[in-house]
Parts: sequence; structure tokens; C-alpha cells
Amino acid sequence: MENRTYLCIDLKSFYASVECVERGLDPLTTNLAVADPERSEKTICLAISPSMKALGIKNRCRVFQIPHGVRYIMAVPRMKLYIQYSANIYSIYLKYVAKEDIHVYSIDEAFLDVTHYLPMYHMDAKSLATRIMEDIKAATGITATAGIGTNLYLAKIALDITAKHTKDNIGYLDETTYQTTLWNHRPLNDFWRIGAGTVKRLADAGITTMGEIACSNEDMLYRLFGIDAELLIDHAWGRESATMADIKAYKPKNSSMSSGQILPRDYSFEECRLAVKEMTDALCLDMAEKGLVTDSISLMIGYSNRLELKPATGTASMSISTNSYRAIIPYVNVLYERIANRNMPIRRLSLSCNNLIDEAYEQYDLFTDPAQLERDRKIQKAALEIKRKYGQNALVRGMDLQEAGTTIQRNRQIGGHKSGE
Repeated sequence: MENRTYLCIDLKSFYASVECVERGLDPLTTNLAVADPERSEKTICLAISPSMKALGIKNRCRVFQIPHGVRYIMAVPRMKLYIQYSANIYSIYLKYVAKEDIHVYSIDEAFLDVTHYLPMYHMDAKSLATRIMEDIKAATGITATAGIGTNLYLAKIALDITAKHTKDNIGYLDETTYQTTLWNHRPLNDFWRIGAGTVKRLADAGITTMGEIACSNEDMLYRLFGIDAELLIDHAWGRESATMADIKAYKPKNSSMSSGQILPRDYSFEECRLAVKEMTDALCLDMAEKGLVTDSISLMIGYSNRLELKPATGTASMSISTNSYRAIIPYVNVLYERIANRNMPIRRLSLSCNNLIDEAYEQYDLFTDPAQLERDRKIQKAALEIKRKYGQNALVRGMDLQEAGTTIQRNRQIGGHKSGE
């Protein structure tokens, strides 16, 4: 394979840093936590500033876990503002690298394939990373960190592990340095894609490091992890075959669209039915906006945190392909009544539309009225136009005004958090 060079750039404590910058404060010395004070002390902090991390406070902690003696600013989440900052930083990447060589991994992290840019700029990878990081700092006040690797995986690990131990916030790894410096690194879940379940299964087999994975019997690993063992073994050796071109060319075999929410309190069976209907309506509008239709709906119902009950799940196949709320909601109601426990309080919901295809291929059954579906589509298009022009809450259904309704509040949020408007 051609030798390549990747950068993985992360915006340090992004949400908290934005809030500090907006207040004219130094993110590296100011104690600040991004959390909604209107929620309980059990709410999770979306981010804490580096100075709070230096005190030993864990990122993504709950508010009540912050020691009482620590004085800090609590900033209300402003998701729209963070998205704008992220977009501005993406424009900085575009000053150096074409969009075809950038993969946005999350709102605060991106991969850049700089292989063919280094000779053009007469720079090595570290110099280019430094230049981009300085540009981000000058333009936004946000401190960035970077990982440099000879493949995408090594760039990510150089960022997540190696960069934390350097003065310039830049880490570098190739396969040789990865094996010599990180084969004995613990804990294993510091490595990308290794979660608690994987760590436990490996520990039960007497494996606690990447070096031990690399030297383990491969047949045993395949018995433990199936096909996933292939990726685990490659990563143990510091290998990764996927390239930026592979990411850009990837197209999923099946497409879906989903919506999920944590309810503001425990809901009864009937209250939750309303929330499910609202989510169905929102997904139907999303499909209409994108010109897509579905023939299958999946629902997950999670019960109260006080109960140790497994979530209820189910899927309903429809005899038509459509994005009409009128046509889909009867299937959703039947599915909900089939899987939900009427006597248990409900706290979490997730609804998915599966097998999405272009609405040009919409399919009918013998009982479908095409004229009615066309009227529904026109109504949806009109509703979308009103919402685009006047805001998401400019037009809502009567059910959204009921006490248990969540749509109006959710329309004021981005990603389940306040947009800041």
C-alpha cells in the first residue's frame, strides 16, 4: 500500500472552550461546566473545561459528582453556537486540504489525509498540524490537539493516547512506534473501539494489553469475537486498511432514519403513546423533506431507570412504501400495543424507519387511495415550507399541545440539548 500520512484533529473540551471564549475567559484556566441548570443534579455535563479535568474531575460527569469545594461557572448548552464554531473551524481545514481529503468524525474531531499536501507546502506533518492548530487558535480561541499516523487508526490513537503526553499536544505513531510504545499500555479501553464488554472477555482469556492480543492464538480470538476478531487483530498490530477514499466511497446496503428521546419523567402507557405518535409525525416530515419512503418501522421502549427491565423492541412490516403519517400511524399503534408493557412506567423511546428508498418508487396495496396519499404529500410539503420560513414550532399538531407532548420542547433543542436561541 502507498505510504500515507493522516492528521486527526480534536478541539479540546470543545463546548466548554466555546463558552469560555464567548465570555472572554481562558479555557485552560477557567473552571466551567456545560450543563442545563433547569435539569436535576443527575444531569450529565456535556463538557468541563481543562482546568476542571486537571482537578481530577471526569469529563461527562454528572453535576452532583463535581466536588462541593470547587467553584465553577455552569453554562447552559448552546448547540447552535457550537455548530457555528465547528463550521468555522471546518472552513479553516479547507484552507489547507480539499474536502475530498477531510472526514468529519464528530462536531469536534476530523481526519485529514495530508499525504499529497506535504510536498506541496514543503512541510512535514508536524509542521502542518502546528500551522492548522495555530490558525484555529487565532481565529476562534479554541485549543486543538492532533494525532499524526501512517493510517487512520494510528492517527486516532496518536490523538487519544500519545498527544496527551506531549507539550505541543501533537502525537505521532507508525506501526513500529505503536508496537514499541503502546503494546503494554493499560487500560485497554483507552484504545478506539474497545469497550467494557470487549475488555472483560479479553480479561477472562488472560489478555490485558494490545501486545498480548497480537501474540494470542487467532483461532481463540475468532471464537470469542467472530468476524470482529479480524479488526481487533489488525489494530493490535497497528494496521488499518481503510483509507480516506474508502470512507468517501462507502454506501450502506440499507438506509434508515431514526429518532430517539429520553422522556422528561416516567410516562404512563397512554402518555407514551402520544410521544410515539409525535415521533412518527416528525419522522414522516423528515422523510418527505428528503424525498424518501419506508416499508418498515422499528420501535424500542425503555422502561424507568428504577426498574431492571430489558427494553421492549419490535418491527412492523407494511404492505406499502410511503412517508404519509396517515398511512404509517396505524402500523405504529399496533406495534406499540404489541410490545409495550401497559403497567410499567416508560422513560426512553427510539423509532426507526427502515429500508428507505426514493419516493419515486412508492408502492401501494389494493386498499391504498393514491389520491389521498398525494394530498398528504402536498400537506407535508406545505408544512415543511412554513417550518423552514417561520421556525419548527410555527406549525404543530393539536396533540403536541397536550401536557405529555414533547415536540414543542424538542423543536427548541439540537441533539436533545438547548439550541441557545
